[in-house]
Amino acid sequence: QHGKDEEPIVFNWDTPLIISPHSHTRLYFAGNRLFRSDDRGDTWRPVSPDLSRKIDRNRLEVMGRVWSVDAVAKNRSTSQYGNIVSLAESPLVEGLIYAGTDDGLIQVTEDGGETWRKVESFPGVPSTTYVGYIVASQHDADTVYAAFNNHKNADFKPYVLESTDRGSTWTSISGDLPERGSVYSLAEDHVNPDLLFAGTEFGAFFTLEAGGKWIQLEGGIPTIAVRDMQIQQRENDLVLATFGRGFYILDDYSPLRRLNRETLENDTVLFPVKDAWMYMESYPLGMPGKGFLGDSFYSAPNPPFGAVITYYLAEDLKSRKDLRQEAEKELVEKGEPVYYPSWDDLRAEDREEKPVVMLTVRDAAGNVVRRLTGPTKAGFHRLAWDLRYPPSTPTSLEPFPADNPFRQPPKGPMVVPGTYQVSLAKIVDGVVTPVGETQSFDTVPLGTATLAAADKAELLAFQQKTARLQRGVLGAVKAADEAQNRLSHIKKAITDTPQADPALMDRALSLETQLEDIQVELSGDKVVSSRSERTPMSITGRVNRIVGAQWTSTAAPTQTNRDAYDIASEEFSEVLAKLRALIGDDLVQLEQDLEAAGGPWTPGRLPNWQQE
Repeated sequence: QHGKDEEPIVFNWDTPLIISPHSHTRLYFAGNRLFRSDDRGDTWRPVSPDLSRKIDRNRLEVMGRVWSVDAVAKNRSTSQYGNIVSLAESPLVEGLIYAGTDDGLIQVTEDGGETWRKVESFPGVPSTTYVGYIVASQHDADTVYAAFNNHKNADFKPYVLESTDRGSTWTSISGDLPERGSVYSLAEDHVNPDLLFAGTEFGAFFTLEAGGKWIQLEGGIPTIAVRDMQIQQRENDLVLATFGRGFYILDDYSPLRRLNRETLENDTVLFPVKDAWMYMESYPLGMPGKGFLGDSFYSAPNPPFGAVITYYLAEDLKSRKDLRQEAEKELVEKGEPVYYPSWDDLRAEDREEKPVVMLTVRDAAGNVVRRLTGPTKAGFHRLAWDLRYPPSTPTSLEPFPADNPFRQPPKGPMVVPGTYQVSLAKIVDGVVTPVGETQSFDTVPLGTATLAAADKAELLAFQQKTARLQRGVLGAVKAADEAQNRLSHIKKAITDTPQADPALMDRALSLETQLEDIQVELSGDKVVSSRSERTPMSITGRVNRIVGAQWTSTAAPTQTNRDAYDIASEEFSEVLAKLRALIGDDLVQLEQDLEAAGGPWTPGRLPNWQQE
């Protein structure tokens, strides 16, 4: 605050406040003068005089004239004029500070405010244009960037300037930014000095040529004013703040550093993968997202979990049909006839598998851990490997229902911390073509586990052993279901076969009873459980409880889970032997006898027939 007999301080609605990069207790806060605190804001002292042009705003023309004191809402709902609106201290040189004003000045001090140098004209920028944003380079002590905004004068051009001599002289780096789209914010990459970001009235842009060419960032950002931007350096995240009071985060933009004309001329590029944090996701609201809190409660999605893989395709992966249609389109454009393909060509089109992008993850020993498929359209794509082995549940061709929040997709055990590799291949018309450069990355525990297993390899070995048991048990359940379906058809077929021996029906009913007894051991006694009475733990229930406890925990397996595995493994060994005999011997023999009796086809067998 101003002291006794001092002129009032003029603050802007967007008054800048920064923490010095050279001391975490030092703050700078600006009105028309710059103030400094070395004790986190307890005490303040001025380190500059009035740095504005000291223009009387009541002498400025508004809508072509100067208005009287009685004008409607004169000076109401407007910020004060003649104050500092942008501020930056060089991260490389302590005390090198840049202050930009709303009346078109950039003031520079190289000694922490003892002396100031005024810069008041800039190439191509109208006089008194609002200096909305200043970024002091973290790569070169003499380089600084500034964004000017003249929209209050109906001038919506982008003004982005660079100085390489601490603000003495400036050059425009606006390049090919859209002619209409005021620039509000800037950011400089902390690794590549030529990678800059700009927030404009109509979205965010980046350049890899220090301003030579700008490219718009899309991927879900609406057409909105990007008023501020910061880079989270540890994670390489670009964080945007918009005029709509929203935040947008571009997770790990580091692949942009690798972009150049040579890179984009490649058919396919697999970008480096940053280290992946390992942890167990939690659902504090009871379910993913906002849980039971309803639509009125807002929650933003978390970043994708796991190792995020980024790749680029120069062109769509095209099937035979795609190539034929492209060729036919060219013929039409040339006015040439388009002849009907041969039946063999159309048959090959119909039988061709769709093109696939296959990403293969391997461990340090070269063992395949996971295979993932990705989009095949041209452009940049991202997908996340969840750091897990494949689930050991039965294969299903039906998509997992996404509209049921109480069910989570099946998953396998989590891998151990270590080094992994991912490679990319294109599969077109059955031909596998490895492309791109194999990328290595590490999986790193986040360090939040309170009861983490001391021997993670032993933990994984137990989980994989359990996964193999689960694979067998759930496969047996499906096989028993299929056998039940076969027996149901067999009973109907026996009834429909006049020559069938009645003993066939007795055998079918006997097998059905045996199968139902096996299903009780596998999945539990539904006769009892449906009446809300206690039943012994089934093999499936025991295995699924181990999976439910271990797949979402970093703790070592409890003795209860170890005992449960031993019990389930022993019981399943006996049940599987009975199921194999029933399906592989007794059921097959019954089907053969039904075939000999001339019964109609039933699932699981081929009809016998000879030409007469």
